[in-house]
Amino acid sequence: MSRSASFLVRSEADLKVDEKSLQQWVVGFCIIRFDLEQGQLIEECYPAGCLTHNEELEVAFSSFPDSVSQNHNRSSIHDCIFFFRVRRQGNPQVAHLPSSEIVEVNNTQASQMTASDKVLKQRSKIQTGVNSRYLYGFVFNRQRHDERLKRGGEQKSVVILSHNPFSSVFRPLLQIMGPLYFDIGKKALNFIASYVSMWPVPVPGQLMELPIGNATLKVNLPPAHCMPLDCGVLFEELASPIAPFLPSSQSVPQGLFHDADLFGTFRGLLMQLWKLWELLLIGEPILIIAPTPPQCCEAVAGLVSLVAPLLCSIDFRPYFTIHDPDFAHLNSLQEGAAFPPMILGVTNLFFLKSLRRIPHVLSVGNPVMNAARLPFSARASTGRIPAGPEGLSLPSLSLNRFTPSNFLNAMKLRRDGPLCLMTEHKEAFWSSYAPITKPDTSILNRLIDAGMSPRVEESMSVVNNDILRRHFLELTTNFLAPFGPYYRPTTPSEGSSPYVDPPPLPTFNAEDFLTSLSVRGPGKFLLKRMKSNWLDLYRRFLKGHNFLPWFQRKRAVAEQEQYRLWRQARMRADIQHFISRMSELEIVDTFNAIERHLLGELQQSTTLEEGSDATSSKLREDLQAVFHVLPKDMQQLMLMNPERAALVRDDELPSISTR
Repeated sequence: MSRSASFLVRSEADLKVDEKSLQQWVVGFCIIRFDLEQGQLIEECYPAGCLTHNEELEVAFSSFPDSVSQNHNRSSIHDCIFFFRVRRQGNPQVAHLPSSEIVEVNNTQASQMTASDKVLKQRSKIQTGVNSRYLYGFVFNRQRHDERLKRGGEQKSVVILSHNPFSSVFRPLLQIMGPLYFDIGKKALNFIASYVSMWPVPVPGQLMELPIGNATLKVNLPPAHCMPLDCGVLFEELASPIAPFLPSSQSVPQGLFHDADLFGTFRGLLMQLWKLWELLLIGEPILIIAPTPPQCCEAVAGLVSLVAPLLCSIDFRPYFTIHDPDFAHLNSLQEGAAFPPMILGVTNLFFLKSLRRIPHVLSVGNPVMNAARLPFSARASTGRIPAGPEGLSLPSLSLNRFTPSNFLNAMKLRRDGPLCLMTEHKEAFWSSYAPITKPDTSILNRLIDAGMSPRVEESMSVVNNDILRRHFLELTTNFLAPFGPYYRPTTPSEGSSPYVDPPPLPTFNAEDFLTSLSVRGPGKFLLKRMKSNWLDLYRRFLKGHNFLPWFQRKRAVAEQEQYRLWRQARMRADIQHFISRMSELEIVDTFNAIERHLLGELQQSTTLEEGSDATSSKLREDLQAVFHVLPKDMQQLMLMNPERAALVRDDELPSISTR
């Protein structure tokens, strides 16, 4: 991998870094060297102080391939790109905040709030997510072989750190930044930082053009509804329209890691994708072992993307090492203790013994592949792995058709268990889980096996990935469809008053939901693809770790959308038309309702709501109109309250304190 000859950097006089703008995209950049005597050493960290000491150690340990998993290579330079996810250690309160704390649903205290108060509370909670609990590190690792050096070579890594899992941005950026650093040294950090600090604010779900030197990165960011709960997504972004159900272009993202290579990664295990989809759906722990970091993190990213558009709330670690602080806890689990719901990507075979209690083990990748030509480094943006120059190609398309030899091999793998990988790496899946979803052979038969040609492999994998991703998108969407009525916003009916509070969303009860679903069924799409015990999958999903955070976020967004629709209806309403049809008691109730909405708008105008001033003026006019038709004795009674009197008089609107 080399930097394009057309890429130019600016002169040092032009370098200006806006650190506040830079932090919208990245936490920092690190240069880490592997020293034979001292281990991993951070040579540069930009900007200074962006990591705590413990975080520096964890980032350093996660930025190099495990020595036991590396294949020897005679080439002089060996590059690979991979990424990891580690827990932030700077804010203990944030680090241990449960993901379900995003918003209360059906909480007694919450049910007593007005619609305005509830929306404000939801927004403030989601916006506090800027204190991310996790840090994503995107690594460009270079191994340089030189017989004149100790042990015949050296290793160094260039790392981009971010709170956001924007793989579609940071992988191509690394393809520029990595070689640039090895060309011009640490000045590359300032160059890249100055470019990134000029980028616009990231907008989830949008195609963005990001200038870098004299080039431009055109990237699609993942949509807000699938972003992890701690990534600082604004509430307005969550409530923005979701991308079309079945996008016409593969580049339209529907979930995290949309650029992951599903077909290339799981080519030898395609029949297992439906079982893996179920395990991800219900939040089961999975250990993924691969020969190299690029292969294991591609597999983890692929699995997370498999359940789009569902919010994947379980912990996932694309590249996990024994130096991760969480390893000590996982390694000390007592016999019979449940393994935490997480997806671990590893290359160190030691995990096969230390994490032997994990119930599902997946082995992917081919050890003879050169890591320099693996997914994140030399792959084009289309998402495919080209064959190496030595003439190696990917394994032929495997649908695990029944033959006596395949049956015997499968029985031998099942008998030996994952520990057989200690002697020889092979693609396999060990799990006692009985899937409910049947593999869709019509989808598998549409996949194209391109054979030995690298150019055809590259283009055909685009088609294959699109086929697989569309199918699992449709599968997940149909599975989640029965929950739709519980987060569907309502609008004021024709002729009804928009000043009353909107009706609450339907109360969700798991048992009632399952009883109702068992009567009406899940729909034709799922019935054709699932066994007769399909209701068990819904039971497992409701008990799993993905349901509650996803459902709470959907409810919060629905309440926000409902609030917006009713607010718009109040802006369009003709108050005189409603007054003419009201009784005296209804007029008093309307006055109280408008007053409550007006106070809420005044509070929002001092916080974060756009358009509150215009809405406040309209509501105040409506409040005055209702006030003037009230009986005189009631008007005098209401004017005894100074704050209420200020609202109905013609002087300036009162300021509302926000405590």
